Amino acid sequence: MNNYEKGLKVREEVIGKSASQAVSESLRDIAPDIDNYTLLTFAEFSERTVLDMKLRELITLTSLLTQGDTAGQLRVHLQGALNVGWSKAEIIESFIQCLPYVGFPRVLNAVSVAKEVFEKQTD
Repeated sequence: MNNYEKGLKVREEVIGKSASQAVSESLRDIAPDIDNYTLLTFAEFSERTVLDMKLRELITLTSLLTQGDTAGQLRVHLQGALNVGWSKAEIIESFIQCLPYVGFPRVLNAVSVAKEVFEKQTD
């Protein structure tokens, strides 16, 4: 298995097969190299042993939250965080932790996206 295939396998495990396919489809005609880069990134991160994928997804979520205007990526990585074992309560708690550092508007926007993702989940 080459690094692209490995990255695809890991990306599908984290964000789900349909979301992974949607990423590839959205980039295919305009920026296929970016899709390839994301696959290589997933492959590399899966080989690094200091942080597991669960913690990597939490870092990704909070990084996206702090940037603002990242609803599309937040949706994908919220699903990824749920897929790798974070609970809804833990995700919201991580957002609460960000309040004093990034402020209410960005946290509230992230919570709004989380609500959309969580409502699609079955418990």
